[in-house]
Amino acid sequence: MVNYIAMLGAAIASMIIGFLWYGPLFGKIWMDLSGFKKEDMGKMKTSAQTGYVVQFIASIVMAFVLAILIPETRGIILESSRFWNALGIAFIGWLGFIATTTLGSVLWEGKPVKLYLLNNAYHLVSLLVMAAILVSFP
Repeated sequence: MVNYIAMLGAAIASMIIGFLWYGPLFGKIWMDLSGFKKEDMGKMKTSAQTGYVVQFIASIVMAFVLAILIPETRGIILESSRFWNALGIAFIGWLGFIATTTLGSVLWEGKPVKLYLLNNAYHLVSLLVMAAILVSFP
């Protein structure tokens, strides 16, 4: 059974990590690697509200899928504990689906490898934190 409070908390945590990651932590690096200038960011503010809403919905979906996968695969990856199992599932999901599919941005769109690494590191951290939250509140 899915704990919807934990799922909501995981989605909120993902949004906070994204805010910090692409803001104070690595915002300037991300802008440089993406080719954005300060002026571009001002233009983006008009569509930011819609973007945040859609991203939050996507985070809820991701948390829901993780919440479903974690109990169903208990003990398959790491038998020592449910916590480490959840982190293993998050890592394998990231490796198998996110890291592989976003590689196309480097191969076919000409995006810098450093941007790929920055974005994928965010996704990995976000998934690991989401999994930790989901498994901590069964």
